[in-house]
Amino acid sequence: MSSVSPDAPLILIVDDNKTARSLLRETMEEEGYRVAEARDGEQCLTIYARLRPDIVLLDAIMPVMDGFTCCRQLKTLPGGDRTPLLVITGLDDQASVDQAFAAGATDYITKPIHWAVLRQRVRRLLQASKAMVELHQQTEWEHLMGVISQRIRQSLNLEDILNTTVVEVRQFLQTDRVSVYRFEPDWSGTIAVESVGSEWPSVLGKNTKDPCFALTYITQYKQGHVRAVEDIYTAGIAPCHINLLAQFNVRANLVVPILQGDQLWGLLLAHHCSGPRRWQPSEIKLVERLTTQVAIAIQQSELYQQVQHLNADLECQVQERTTQLQRALEYEAMLKRITDKVRDSLDESQILETAIAELVNVLEVSCCGTSLYGGEQLCAKIPHEYMMPNTVGCRLVPKAVEFPEIYQQLHQGQYSQFCEIIPASGRGRLAMLACPIFDDQGVIGDLWLFKEKYAVFNELEIRLVLQVTNQCAIAIRQARLYQSSQAQVEALEKLNRLKDEFLSTVSHELRTPMASMKMATHMLELSLEKERIQYASKPQPEGSKTTRYLKILKDECEREINLIDDLLDLQRLDAGNQSLELGVINLHNWLPVIIEPFVEQANNLQQKLQLQLPDQLPFLISDASHLERILAELLSNACKYTPAQEHITVSATAQPKTLQLSISNSGVEIPPNEQTRIFDKFYRIPNSDPWKQAGTGLGLALVRKLVTHLGGSIQVQSTGNLTSFIIELPLSRH
Repeated sequence: MSSVSPDAPLILIVDDNKTARSLLRETMEEEGYRVAEARDGEQCLTIYARLRPDIVLLDAIMPVMDGFTCCRQLKTLPGGDRTPLLVITGLDDQASVDQAFAAGATDYITKPIHWAVLRQRVRRLLQASKAMVELHQQTEWEHLMGVISQRIRQSLNLEDILNTTVVEVRQFLQTDRVSVYRFEPDWSGTIAVESVGSEWPSVLGKNTKDPCFALTYITQYKQGHVRAVEDIYTAGIAPCHINLLAQFNVRANLVVPILQGDQLWGLLLAHHCSGPRRWQPSEIKLVERLTTQVAIAIQQSELYQQVQHLNADLECQVQERTTQLQRALEYEAMLKRITDKVRDSLDESQILETAIAELVNVLEVSCCGTSLYGGEQLCAKIPHEYMMPNTVGCRLVPKAVEFPEIYQQLHQGQYSQFCEIIPASGRGRLAMLACPIFDDQGVIGDLWLFKEKYAVFNELEIRLVLQVTNQCAIAIRQARLYQSSQAQVEALEKLNRLKDEFLSTVSHELRTPMASMKMATHMLELSLEKERIQYASKPQPEGSKTTRYLKILKDECEREINLIDDLLDLQRLDAGNQSLELGVINLHNWLPVIIEPFVEQANNLQQKLQLQLPDQLPFLISDASHLERILAELLSNACKYTPAQEHITVSATAQPKTLQLSISNSGVEIPPNEQTRIFDKFYRIPNSDPWKQAGTGLGLALVRKLVTHLGGSIQVQSTGNLTSFIIELPLSRH
């Protein structure tokens, strides 16, 4: 990314979320802005007072001082009433919007942030703010010009006029010394008047002669050249002149010649003594204008009529500029209104109809039409039109065959303004403005505006229409993206339903052959037992292949039946078809019975299983069969994955409204990045089973479904070589 210009607008980002501040900073710096950050409202006020940013992006919801309070306090700081405040909020209700504007916000944008909209809002607010600053600065200029001009008209005392000039110029420039230097015939001179700060010495009445002056500067000043020096020690000026300026403590120097016709009468000098200073073009321009007024004062008798004409011309310029700014503000308000409306809609037709209706009413054009392109050829069109009441003869958006050159420009993202010489049937001779509806992804349509013949669309109107078409393009892209995402969601939901139906169907279909296999296994076992009795004289060895194969068959058959039962139970729980049979459970009596089979299993695996219950436990109202299955699954997993010589603990504790059951096993940990996934269907932790235990990945998924079905919750904690599954159940059912 290229470095940001030191003259770029400064944006203050205020958000208590560091990640949000980082994203906003990156986005704004990519746009070429300078960025400062504040983590809360109080820091925002401090940084604002020090840096005076051009715009503030303010989060509405923050601790200690929220964005609305910060907004109100910012408006009380110097310059705060002219600084745009853009509130970024996750609240989009009308009350929150009203509260933001009541607190002094210039605009607002909702979360999640649409970055293109944010960038456009920031650009628009900076443009409007710059226009207001220019108007305010121009007003100050006109005020200063008015004060001096009034003195010139009211007084023939040159000293009074010059004193007024230096005082007003120093106040405007906020510099250390301003004086008027008057030349003698030998190009020496005297400081005739001055305005100087109390901390700097006066040079009033000083008679000086710069030996380098006549050779170096006279010709330039006679031609009206202005000299602005930021630092006398780095400007490359002659040493003799540096020494002269240093005597007066000058570090930065602005010199404007005062001319009487082609004669150099004197110089208006602005000295900055406290350090280097960059003289702004607007400041230089103003001082030049003021020296012109001083020259006019010197020749007041001859030029008085010219001064009046100049003032009248200035007033006309101010009025014209004010009118333009007022119109620009109206257009900005209309643009915001259109943006808000199209942003809130996901219907392409409504977006276009809203935009063209607003444009017709605000720009007072005869008619406005728009169309969207279809396909890759940019030719098929879906038209929308809107016209002023009682308007005749401007219907029909032109077709590509009528203006092929215009449509070629539109397809390239360029607008055109022209007047139709030979009017089409039913449309009349009209002035037209054709603008593309496009964004960074390309052109998606066009928009046409029609005025009476020989009328023109000015630059401000064209810029407004281009901004509106850009907002329409963004809104249409959003609408299409939403429609695409909705279609994808529907497709995924359909796929999920088909998957569930498939699992349910397959599970049901598998139960029948598995039941037959289980029955056949049982009959085979009985048949073998009879044969052993019948041929007792030839007993089969206890570890014979037949016995081993039969055991494998029984175990695998049982495992498949359990898998099918798990799938069916999960499907019923997902569909909400699993009913509850509630009853009162006395945990002191019930839990020992449940864990008894696992005590023997743990002993066989050289593990220690223990039950820890407090003396007093309330009765639990729940479904005993569901709860038994939950505990059985968790205990089975604990026995599988607990190393020898480690402990398995089942405990219970009572809270005011809930009961907490915990199954813990030592000697094993679940990685943190896997803890959020172990309850997913068919998920098994990769490479984490050194015992190579068999499993389908359905057990914990079924456990969570059953716990949720009982109105409870389950979580896993795994640290310090200890893993615990904690179940929280309501003590009573309402």
